[in-house]
Amino acid sequence: MTTTEAGSTAPSGGSEEVQQSQQPGRPGQSGQSQEIVTDIVTDHDRGIHGYHQQKAEHLKRLRRIEGQIRGLQRMVDEDVYCIDILTQVSASTKALQSFALQLLEEHLRHCVADAALKGGDEIDTKVEEATKAIGRLLRT
Repeated sequence: MTTTEAGSTAPSGGSEEVQQSQQPGRPGQSGQSQEIVTDIVTDHDRGIHGYHQQKAEHLKRLRRIEGQIRGLQRMVDEDVYCIDILTQVSASTKALQSFALQLLEEHLRHCVADAALKGGDEIDTKVEEATKAIGRLLRT
């Protein structure tokens, strides 16, 4: 919802709300000069994270990866040949890395983009978080 200059509300059409209020100009200026203050309210402010819309798909994917890990346990328990276990470890690792990459993309598109809308120090914090996360992913 958008609060208009007249004080009424109207749908904003997006996932964020823009609230504007008018404040009188500074003393010594003409009475017609007014400053517009804008507060952007995003999904992120409401505790909705970038992965929210794909949450069910992500959980399904993680359950599949969990099944792969259980398969590894079973393979070790059944004394399966080492190379076969390592092949399965590689597949499980690849699946986790793919999941992490998807989550990172959603973080950039949602959380970092929301911070960019707001500007200020928040964008620097989000970019630094993302950079560190990418660094951790590259080390694995």
